[in-house]
Amino acid sequence: MAGKAALIAGATGLIGKELLQFLLNGNEYDKVVAIVRRPVEINHPKLDERIVDFDQLDQYNEVFSVDDVFCALGTTIKKAKTKEAMWKIDVDYPVAIARLASSQGAKKFLLVSSMNADPESPIFYPKMKGKLEEEIKQIPFETTAIFRPSLLLGERDEFRLGESAAAAIFTKVPFLFKGPLKKFKAIEGRTVASAMYQAAQKDAPGLTVYPSEKIHEMGR
Repeated sequence: MAGKAALIAGATGLIGKELLQFLLNGNEYDKVVAIVRRPVEINHPKLDERIVDFDQLDQYNEVFSVDDVFCALGTTIKKAKTKEAMWKIDVDYPVAIARLASSQGAKKFLLVSSMNADPESPIFYPKMKGKLEEEIKQIPFETTAIFRPSLLLGERDEFRLGESAAAAIFTKVPFLFKGPLKKFKAIEGRTVASAMYQAAQKDAPGLTVYPSEKIHEMGR
């Protein structure tokens, strides 16, 4: 083994649970720290599960002493109830994780964002993701990788009517998502996880932003 350690936040989500499997089953890391609010219910010799209070992350400084950090945190307004609570999970927590990891010497930070991330957007969700990206870009890592997937496909713990309807449309008429519309093609959570895992093994210093079509190519 390479002797590297990875940290993952969001290990119980659509992308995170797939990514956790890549991290545990691959040969690149001999330790995988998962910071969670609830158990991931996985037993693996490389897994170091830490149930934490995300509002008090600075109390767990030693946890962030890793090589590579993977952040797939995110929620919905339905779950969060308010925009303020959603912002805390989608922006404040990832930024806090990134700052703590950077201060502990982490070299790479890989983040799940959104296809339409734009800090100047008048729409809440893309504006929120755009602001998140702005914050992350200011934190000094040797490598920062931002992934902007389109509509995500896969088994979730919760039912999302809008996503289910869109996924049904894509499944029935996938031929529409070619050429200029290729970037809107729906993508499996496992594909995003695979692309993140592969990107972490590359020597790509600086900032790289992966649009959805590139994620498709990498994660196949």
